[in-house]
Amino acid sequence: MTYTVSTRTPVSRIAAILGLGGTLILAALPFFAGRGTIQDMFFILTMLVLAQFWNLLAGYGGLVSIGQQAFVGMGAYALFGGVILWGLDPVSAILLGGIAALVIAVPTAFFAFRLNGAYFAIGTWVIAEVVRLSVAQWKTLGGGTGTSLPRSATRDMWLVEMIEDVLDVRSAAARDILAYWLALVLALATIGGIYWLLRSKNGLALAAVRDNTEAAKSVGVDAGRMKLVVFLTSAFGTGLTGALIYLQKARISPDAAFSVTDWTAYVLFIVVIGGIGTIEGPILGVLIFFALQSLLADFGSWYLLTLGLLAIAIMLIAPRGLWGLISERTGLHLFPIRRTLRGGKLSPSEE
Repeated sequence: MTYTVSTRTPVSRIAAILGLGGTLILAALPFFAGRGTIQDMFFILTMLVLAQFWNLLAGYGGLVSIGQQAFVGMGAYALFGGVILWGLDPVSAILLGGIAALVIAVPTAFFAFRLNGAYFAIGTWVIAEVVRLSVAQWKTLGGGTGTSLPRSATRDMWLVEMIEDVLDVRSAAARDILAYWLALVLALATIGGIYWLLRSKNGLALAAVRDNTEAAKSVGVDAGRMKLVVFLTSAFGTGLTGALIYLQKARISPDAAFSVTDWTAYVLFIVVIGGIGTIEGPILGVLIFFALQSLLADFGSWYLLTLGLLAIAIMLIAPRGLWGLISERTGLHLFPIRRTLRGGKLSPSEE
């Protein structure tokens, strides 16, 4: 008898085709959409990337961090430092943001991994505050009040002039389009990379560590190494995203770049309501979050209160999030990672 192990399903094949079509439409969006739409999509894509990396960290690695703003802020400030102090092109300096976040993540992991559960979460937040206070002393980049990217740097960015000529738009709109395309590439690479990881042997090991660390160790999984790799990967991707966000903003300050509300609380909300431990969850969650923000942002504190009440309600009704509830009742998986044994036919030698 011959058997094969597969993770694909008919639904996932259809989803792949629709996803390819949707990607082509998103890539062509600047050719027919206005600047406001491009900015909205940039926000959605960057928040999706942040949510996917936090979901990788907490939903698959079991590491609930509330200090991700440290990597966003460090990535953003590294970009500004590279442009202002070293004269780098802002686009190339995005990579510097990821590297800076990775460098910060190493000592963070050294201290935070000595803590467990709620202590780990609080520890990451404390470390993020230390990083924020340290960066606020960086007088060359504006200290506590912040600074802006030089106009010459934003005007002469890679590909901006080409976008101006091809799409017949002004320089500011061309920069938004460039940032949008970079965000789209980053989002696709993030989702594809995480999906590939989860379908690999390391993905199985990661799931085992999340479910029961001691049991995973008993079957030969290096739990400490797996958690460290996930933590560093999440930090690097979050740093890249932070650099890209503030490339588009072109203005930075410590309070904004290290905001626990903008870069951690909102990300947690997206993952929790969408579905933690699934790739589809953050995608659904970021769309719901954007819709709520568009509808309720003008209501001040009521907006935050509504988000909190909604998160509590969903955690009570659907502990695995909305996508978890949908997949549980319908069996729908757009990014299936469960292995299924298929086959059972006689091989030619057995007939």
